[in-house]
Amino acid sequence: MSPVDGARVPLLPESKLNHVKPATVSGAVFNVATSIIGAGIMSIPATLKVMGVVPAFLLILVIALLAEISVEFLMRFTHSGKTTTYAGVMREAFGPTGAIAAQICVTITNLGCLIMYLIIIGDVLSGKQQESDKEVHLGILQQWLGIHWWTSRQFTLFITLVVVMLPLVLYRRVESLKVSSAISTLLAVAFVTICSVLAIVAVVQGKTETPRLFPRLDHHTSFFDLFTAVPVIVTAYTFHFNVHPIGFELEKPSDMTTAVRIALMLCAAIYFAIGLFGYLLFGDSTQSDILVNFDQNADSAVGSLLNTLVRLSYAFHVMLVFPLLNFSLRANIDELLFPKKPLLATDNKRFVILTLVLLVFSYIAAIAVPDIWYLFQFVGSTSAVCLAFIFPGSIVLRDVYGISIRRDKIIALIMVVVAAVTSVIAVSTNIYNILGGKS
Repeated sequence: MSPVDGARVPLLPESKLNHVKPATVSGAVFNVATSIIGAGIMSIPATLKVMGVVPAFLLILVIALLAEISVEFLMRFTHSGKTTTYAGVMREAFGPTGAIAAQICVTITNLGCLIMYLIIIGDVLSGKQQESDKEVHLGILQQWLGIHWWTSRQFTLFITLVVVMLPLVLYRRVESLKVSSAISTLLAVAFVTICSVLAIVAVVQGKTETPRLFPRLDHHTSFFDLFTAVPVIVTAYTFHFNVHPIGFELEKPSDMTTAVRIALMLCAAIYFAIGLFGYLLFGDSTQSDILVNFDQNADSAVGSLLNTLVRLSYAFHVMLVFPLLNFSLRANIDELLFPKKPLLATDNKRFVILTLVLLVFSYIAAIAVPDIWYLFQFVGSTSAVCLAFIFPGSIVLRDVYGISIRRDKIIALIMVVVAAVTSVIAVSTNIYNILGGKS
C-alpha cells in the first residue's frame, strides 16, 4: 500500500468510518488551536525583546496570514487529487522524493516539539540548572517537597508519560482528543490571563519599564540577529502536519477553512497578549524560556501563588498538546517505514509498538538535552519552515492539476523565496553566534 493509498493511516478503516459521526467545527477549532499554540507561546516574549513591540506584532500577523494562505493552498491541491495526507499531495506534485521529504520534515518537526514539551514539563516540575553560571532553578515539586529522587526530572517525566500521556496517545481518531484539546486551549488562555494580570498590577505599581517599540541595534544585537526571532514565530504557527487528519474528519472541506481561520485569529491574539505582557513584566531580563522568569521569589503570598499557577497551567497545557502532535508523528513514521502494511489503526501490535517506541525515545532525548532554545532554532529554520511555507508554495508553483491562477503563483513564489532567505540568514547567524561570534 503506497502512502497515497494509505492516506487514512491514523484513522479507522472506511467501513468503520461510515458508522462514525463527522467531527465538529468546534472540535476542529480546538484541535487546530492546540496544534498551533504548543510550545511557541513560551518564547514569544523573547521575540518582542529582540525585535521590539511593533515589528514583532506585525510578524505575528503576517505569519498568521501566510499560514492561512499556505493551508488553503495545501487543502485545495489535496481535494483536487486522490490523496488525504500531506505526504500524498507532495507525492502527486513531486513523486516519491516529495513524499519522503514531507514525511521526514513532519518527523523532525513533531519529534523535536515532543522533546521540547517534555523538557518544559521537566523544567516546571523538577527544575533545571544553568550550566553557564551554575544557577539552579527549582521546580514546583522540589519547592513543595524538597529535592529527592521522586522529585527528580527522570522520575517526574516517567510518571507524567505513563499516567497522563500514554492513555491519550492510544486514541485512534483526532476527534477523540477534542476534550483534552479544549482543556489545553483553556489552560493557554489561563496562562495568558494570569500573565496579563501580573503585568497590569506591575504597571499600576510603576514596576515596569517602557517597552521598546522598535529594535535597538548595538554591539549586542546586529541586524542579522533580528532574523533569529523569525524561526520562533514560524515554529509557533506550524500546524500543517495536522491539517489532513483534522480536516478529513470534518463533513465539508469549507469547515476546515472556517476552523483554521478562527483558530489562527485566536492564537494570534494569545501570542501577542503573552508577548506584550510577558515583555512588560520582565523587560530586557526576559529569558528565551519565560518560565525561568517566573522561577523567583514574589513580594507576597498571592504573587507566589500566581507564579506557581502560571507555571502549572503551562505545564498541563503542553501535556495535553503532546498526544495531538504524537498523532501525526506516529502516522507519518508508519507511512515512511511501512508503506505496504495495512492501515495502522487496524494493526494493534504495530500501533502499540510504534506508540511506545516514540514515547521512550522522546523521554530519553528530553533527559539528555538540557536546553530547548537550540531545538527551537533548528526546527524553525529547517523542517518547520518547509512544512509551513516552502512545500505548500512549491506545490502551487508545480501546479500538476493546472488550478493555480497567476495571483496564486506570485504569492507562492514570494512565500518560498522569503521563507528560504530568512531561514538561511537565521541558521547562519545562529551558527556564527554559537561558534563564538558572541560571548
